[in-house]
Amino acid sequence: MSESLVSRVKRLVSGGVNSLVDAVENASPETVMKEAIREIDSATDQIRDELGTVVANKHLASKRLMAANARHEDLTEKIQLAVAENRDDLAEAAIARQFDLEAQIPVLESAIKDAAAEAKELEGYIAALQARRREMDEELAAFLASRASVSPGDAGNPPGASATADAERSARKAEGAFNRVMRDAAGLPATGRGDRETAAKVAELERLARENRVRERLAAIKATQTQEAG
Repeated sequence: MSESLVSRVKRLVSGGVNSLVDAVENASPETVMKEAIREIDSATDQIRDELGTVVANKHLASKRLMAANARHEDLTEKIQLAVAENRDDLAEAAIARQFDLEAQIPVLESAIKDAAAEAKELEGYIAALQARRREMDEELAAFLASRASVSPGDAGNPPGASATADAERSARKAEGAFNRVMRDAAGLPATGRGDRETAAKVAELERLARENRVRERLAAIKATQTQEAG
């Protein structure tokens, strides 16, 4: 989950409605409270979407891990067959493929573990937001009840188009002020460029090391088969 969304959730859960009302000047408390509840709902929906993505990625990683393990086991049998048939070229190709799978398997295992932890965290955020929304609903209901118990001071003012327009402008102003208070500031980390010549040399070194590992594993397989035959 992005840092801005984490900060947003924490602010929504920890922030009080009263402090939010105070921060938004010249706004109707009822309007600000309702806007805060809508913000809670928006954040909850956003986290639910992210949770769905995390669960889907976890499922995909699990399927790929199972396939990688099965493929690795299948290649082991094929390598032994290739060695028995004196087809070192085929054995080396299969061993190289095993190295690729061995590089992917721990990453897939880590991805599954991380996805499970992230899903649990997101579920916790959703539960916290839902609890905070219930509190806000209660606070709004209490505010409306207290306002209803007070005799209206403007009962004598006749409703009209001008009053309606003023109310709409007040609501828009409150919503805009609310958005300014709740807006998150996000930054992107700077990226740098590596030395291309050095990167090319490192890649060449890695290729040589990989070929050497393939030959070493092939030699070990041959030695094992020789011992078993003897």
